[in-house]
Amino acid sequence: MSQVKENNTVKVHYTGKLSNGQVFDTSEGREPLEFTLGQGQMIPGFEAALIDMKLNEKKTIDLPMEAAFGQSRPELIQEVQKNQLPPEINPEVGMALVSTAPDGTEHNLMVVEVKEDTITVDANHPLAGHDVTFDLEVVDIKG
Repeated sequence: MSQVKENNTVKVHYTGKLSNGQVFDTSEGREPLEFTLGQGQMIPGFEAALIDMKLNEKKTIDLPMEAAFGQSRPELIQEVQKNQLPPEINPEVGMALVSTAPDGTEHNLMVVEVKEDTITVDANHPLAGHDVTFDLEVVDIKG
């Protein structure tokens, strides 16, 4: 029976939950997630948990924030003048924005506070600072 090894392309059904049991993402009702291990496409703990799993094997893993989406970093929270935003944007708390750096890279931001002349944006991953649990099932392994 084949087992997942580094550099394999796998298809995985998964459900991700916060420590309070709230589901934040799942492949239930959709195609399984397909990716190649070792290419940095997935969080480290997710990939590591798949190594040596067999085809059709299921397991549940608990990942501390360091092995998941990392700790929330205060330096990624910044206050921005509203006049730096495109005029058609009316910022609201919870709004997702995308910032493009001079080198062309894009950064996802979340508006966390709106004041009269400024907004505060957070570039941390929305799940940074959280321990997470994943239910995993390997449904395909390609060498």
